[in-house]
Amino acid sequence: MSARIGLVDYGMGNLHSVARAVERLGVELISVPDAPAMEACDALILPGVGSFDPAMERLHQAQLVEPLREWSTRGRPLLGICLGLQLLFEGSEEGKMAGLGLLKGQVRALPSTPGHPIPHMGWAPLISTNPSPLLPEGHPAAWVYFVHSYAAAPDDPTCSTAAVLFADRPVTAAVWQGSLAACQFHPEKSGPQGQRMLQRWLHWLEQSAA
Repeated sequence: MSARIGLVDYGMGNLHSVARAVERLGVELISVPDAPAMEACDALILPGVGSFDPAMERLHQAQLVEPLREWSTRGRPLLGICLGLQLLFEGSEEGKMAGLGLLKGQVRALPSTPGHPIPHMGWAPLISTNPSPLLPEGHPAAWVYFVHSYAAAPDDPTCSTAAVLFADRPVTAAVWQGSLAACQFHPEKSGPQGQRMLQRWLHWLEQSAA
């Protein structure tokens, strides 16, 4: 794998587990704590664990918000994971701050329904929606690991590449639009299925650069 991949370090990510999962696939990640570090990268991974507003505050403090927006505007590859997916959208019901706005839409609270505890935590099967390099057409259902209380509601449903059922309703589990990809679940904690998804993203990077 020749692409140089940066891991955005803004103090709220599951950095160690993401780094280990990618390194198991033969790729060493570059730490990206600030905008200058992005210059050495061909692609970025934006992880995240925690709440929307504190995460955006950390990105602002690191002066990464505008560089990330510019990165996406230039069509450069970015993979969001868990909260990293939610930050790609315009805002969240969890907070008041604007998100990165790389994808149109809002992040909504999961429905409060008896018998369905929040956060949604544990293993669940993905429902394929629109094929993407992350989840190609005809790929069998994958069980992956979730921990979340909010889910994105994209304005453009075609950017959804997978959903998951919560309280008998489909909610966004993964998105793909242009060079942006993101998972609400944790591929780094989803065993072989998660590893294969990361591998497909890495393969897409390699093919895109060829």
